Amino acid sequence: MRTSALRLRVDDPRQLAAFYRDILGMSVREEGANVRVGYAGEDADLLLLPDGGGYTHDRGQRYWKIGITVPDVDLAATHLRARGVPVSDPNQFLDIGYMCHLADPEGFVIELLQHDFEGNRPLHAADPDEPFAQARIGQITLRTGDIAAEDEFWRGQGMSLLSMQDVAPYGFDLHFYAFTQETPPNPDLWSVENREWLWKRPYTTLEFQHVAGAQFGPVPDYQGIEIEGVPEPLTDAFGDPILPG
Repeated sequence: MRTSALRLRVDDPRQLAAFYRDILGMSVREEGANVRVGYAGEDADLLLLPDGGGYTHDRGQRYWKIGITVPDVDLAATHLRARGVPVSDPNQFLDIGYMCHLADPEGFVIELLQHDFEGNRPLHAADPDEPFAQARIGQITLRTGDIAAEDEFWRGQGMSLLSMQDVAPYGFDLHFYAFTQETPPNPDLWSVENREWLWKRPYTTLEFQHVAGAQFGPVPDYQGIEIEGVPEPLTDAFGDPILPG
């Protein structure tokens, strides 16, 4: 099984696809009224659906962001700014990762996450002329107040829990699931040692920001995910759709 797509309803699929192609280096394939964008490899695509628009990011919503993993976040940020795209200053966020953030033209949040922590990046990790050549959609991030229900559901679909990360200063923790037989280098899934390993995986993980007991609202423009190998449509622990990929 494989997480094959994140489905987002947008105002103009073709126009938004041009941003992902021209700025973030994704390929584009039209599928009727929909447009699929993504990188080559095992990671998920974005499937852009029509009849959306007006999306506004809100910390009280179920859907949060995608994460794009890259070998050199500084080069990626420089590339974006040269093309007029606002992006936050890259920084090491606690013991989680070296990252920065931006939004696409319709307001959907994108996190750029470096393979290595600040100070650990190899020399010449990426080509300055093609900073997204090794990029992958590394994470699809959802919020939850009930990680036990998420865990039961996603393990039931065949996913493995790869990492848990305590972000106590901000009142949440993170949980990462994927369709894989790989095991992290440290069997303690809370271990910091597993994190740079996780950011280098070639497949997409499903990331949950867990705020214990919190209630999150649905996002009409988030239309769920597609999974190769799911024989029929399902709904997840929150009630959002899961469709065959």
